[in-house]
Amino acid sequence: MTDAELYPLSFEPIFKPQVWGASRLAALGKTLPAGQRIGESWELVDLPDDQSVVRQGSLSGRTLEQLVGELGERLLGPVALDGGRFPLLVKYIDASQTLSVQVHPDAAVAASLGGRPKSEAWYIMDADPDAALYLGLQPGTTARALSAALEAGEVERLVSRVAVRPGDLFPVPPGTVHAIGAGVLLAEVQQPSDTTYRVYDWGRMGLDGQPRELHVEQAMQSIHFDARPASPVRKGRVEMGLFSIDLLEDPDTAYDGEGPAVLVGLEGRLQVQGVSCGPGDTLLVPHAIRRARINTEGHARAMWVTFG
Repeated sequence: MTDAELYPLSFEPIFKPQVWGASRLAALGKTLPAGQRIGESWELVDLPDDQSVVRQGSLSGRTLEQLVGELGERLLGPVALDGGRFPLLVKYIDASQTLSVQVHPDAAVAASLGGRPKSEAWYIMDADPDAALYLGLQPGTTARALSAALEAGEVERLVSRVAVRPGDLFPVPPGTVHAIGAGVLLAEVQQPSDTTYRVYDWGRMGLDGQPRELHVEQAMQSIHFDARPASPVRKGRVEMGLFSIDLLEDPDTAYDGEGPAVLVGLEGRLQVQGVSCGPGDTLLVPHAIRRARINTEGHARAMWVTFG
């Protein structure tokens, strides 16, 4: 395949049943499996146990791992792999219940614990009127205070509760204690990692009827106790270290950057090189597509993710 024949790629969603899931992802055009509580739809992923599969065009049926191997620089340009994997994971999350209080490690802690680091950002697509996120610990919280609250089942009082509304984008750096509150539908952009250390799970049973595993020791090593939650962003750019997110609204522009780009649909419909993208859709634009043209079909909003 020549560079001229490359095109923006979309992938088959990978649905993840979760005890806190429901059916709200159907509002994004997802055909959900019957009788299951679907909490997540993974749109772009290159991990050993989860592989996105191209669903359109001449590359249909290829996994993202295969694309990385076959296209190489034409896909990635100068952008490095992350632990040997494509350096981004995109998913949508439907939280009908509050998720576990958890933390993801930074690179140094992940290396010592045998996990993978994870920096992420959440875009609120829909939320109940009283919905919220839990982001960061209350100022002055120490490891000893958190341990005592865990023993007493009172963790909620030490975690900062943040009200949300559709259109908010929240950066969540590694080491930040967090939980997605009930009634929130969001799009998540993150490093390619599924390393999660649960601190507290509200006494909830898993899909198998058993208490879900906690990882308190690993979490305590991962938490940045002095971290403070970032304010929500509603326009402009958010720098996440390994990747950046531009919130696009009604764009009519061209991208001529180095490396691939990922378009995550939020509102309305856009086109990249003639390929349409709307809420619930994710497009991967290979590096070899020069001056990729982004146009709207009426009012539209999207995340445009680039690297470095």
